[in-house]
Amino acid sequence: MDILVHPFLRIKGWGRVPLKENNLKKARKIIEKYDIYKNDPIQEIQLAHRIQLVEAFDMKEGMHVLEIGCGQGDTTVVLADAVGESGKVTAIDIASKAYGAPLTLEEATNRIMDTSLGDRITFHFETDFLTFEEETVFDAVVLSHASWYFENEQTLIDYIAKVKVIANQICFAEWDLDYTRSGQRAHFLAASLLALHSSQIGNDGNIQCLFEKRQVREILENAGFQIMREEVIDAAYLQDGGWEINEANNIRADFERKGDAYQSFIDVYYYLMNHQQERESLDSFVICAKR
Repeated sequence: MDILVHPFLRIKGWGRVPLKENNLKKARKIIEKYDIYKNDPIQEIQLAHRIQLVEAFDMKEGMHVLEIGCGQGDTTVVLADAVGESGKVTAIDIASKAYGAPLTLEEATNRIMDTSLGDRITFHFETDFLTFEEETVFDAVVLSHASWYFENEQTLIDYIAKVKVIANQICFAEWDLDYTRSGQRAHFLAASLLALHSSQIGNDGNIQCLFEKRQVREILENAGFQIMREEVIDAAYLQDGGWEINEANNIRADFERKGDAYQSFIDVYYYLMNHQQERESLDSFVICAKR
């Protein structure tokens, strides 16, 4: 695979960084080193992408990192490896331990805590960051692929305002709605349908509100952060687009029952989504900023 640019270099104009074969090798090294995710090709691919994200975050050994929206701990593993034995990762999530499939958050994170990484990780579930209290000033706060769970923009604004008080920098990653390849359109449409479902019909799905990278940059700058790095990282090969297309199809009946006012709009989105021959995941954008 071609290598576009070293991940630590700032890319002007949101240049795109493709998956590197080296990141797959790094994922396999982590799997072997910590005896985790073995014989799981899906986790291997997911881990490779998270390695790219954490490289873009520029984590250093010895850092104390707060991860917001840790979920089942996929990014937590890479963060803990990056900060080393002298570092620490505090990982929080608003969901309960029983949430998640095929493994619950408790099952997935217990598996992580049973490895040698466990000594440098602390998990807190059913924990809202806005009420989370810890005296530590963190070296960095990571909010990676977690913002779409927020109900509205004000929640993100409130989170970032608190981050500025407790940390020196923020590392933000999310799906990039500004897709550049036609194969990514179906994932864009699926995400849009799921967000519309949450706002107009109501559910507890993974997508509540969408945020675009320029919108996030503006929120950070308005909060007083200085943007240090912006990148778009290839994620087209991930399985997430397909998962969210399936989820969008699963809730279509809800629109048919309650979406009369915008049914023609819904029908067009579903037609375009389901007649897309190529199905690639959206890329990930990364913004790193310091206060």
